[in-house]
Amino acid sequence: MSKVKFHLPGLRYNYPLNMFWLNMMKQYPHYFREGVEIASFFGCFPFSLWNGGRLITDDQCDAGFVKHVISSINAQGIPVRFTFTNPLIKEEDLDDEFCNFCMKAGDNGKNEVLVFSPILEEYIRKNYPSYKIDSTTCKEIRDVDTLNKELEKDYKYVVLDYNMNNQWDIIEGLQHKEKLEVLINALCVPNCKRRGDHYKNIALNQEIMRENKTLPPEKKKHIIPWTCEYGDKNNLYTIQDYCTFVSPELIWEKYVPMGINNFKIEGRTANLFSLIETYCFFMIKPEYVGEVRLLLLHNLERNHFIQVNKPRPGVFKQ
Repeated sequence: MSKVKFHLPGLRYNYPLNMFWLNMMKQYPHYFREGVEIASFFGCFPFSLWNGGRLITDDQCDAGFVKHVISSINAQGIPVRFTFTNPLIKEEDLDDEFCNFCMKAGDNGKNEVLVFSPILEEYIRKNYPSYKIDSTTCKEIRDVDTLNKELEKDYKYVVLDYNMNNQWDIIEGLQHKEKLEVLINALCVPNCKRRGDHYKNIALNQEIMRENKTLPPEKKKHIIPWTCEYGDKNNLYTIQDYCTFVSPELIWEKYVPMGINNFKIEGRTANLFSLIETYCFFMIKPEYVGEVRLLLLHNLERNHFIQVNKPRPGVFKQ
């Protein structure tokens, strides 16, 4: 039986959901499609200057939370994968106290880092050699020769640019397919011309957020706005007509037989209910989706991660 490995989003907001998901896999394996495994949980702990891909504002994790999450995930045999894909890293950013703390907290040979910046990659390889390094989709590599060269490098995985999804003539010719990872639910419209600029906008805003930490309220700078008519409104059901969407059928019937076994689900800052729907869609057998959805929601409510308000009692008066 071929393994079908999913990389799930979230070390902060989705952490409870992801841990429930792992427990459900153990208790109810019959719910899951054939061969499903969890290959990593990816993301960052706010505020991480090296972070990329998603902007997380007005949040900060303390040391205890970081250590607890890393140890809890690793205890399940799952790697933590830091999304340190900021494309605008400078030399002076390498000594960032919090990012280095996170790296030291996970420096046990079990974890990974997604990278973009050559400067940061070199720093991590030198100072944290126990980490496995992955090449991010944020690089937007769409040239076949360049992608094959990337697959030849010392990366555990190379995440495919979503625009190359389902292009079978190109994918067939790629080397080292076992290192290829496919982003299956990209919310971006195919061939988005602004994707790279969005990554840079996130990087610039993180620099502003870092500066604001040292400024009095009246001198704090405004975040550079970013709006998107596609990604801000899209969800699992609005993207299924995109040529870049990868359905469960394509995963099991096309990608896995080709030797591609790693699949990334985006959604670090996604709505919780949308993420539950996405997890169920890709990993659960269709006949059990409703049952699993209700089971997850019930457990999240019972453990106070979801609050359902009840009417307040009143006083009867005529």
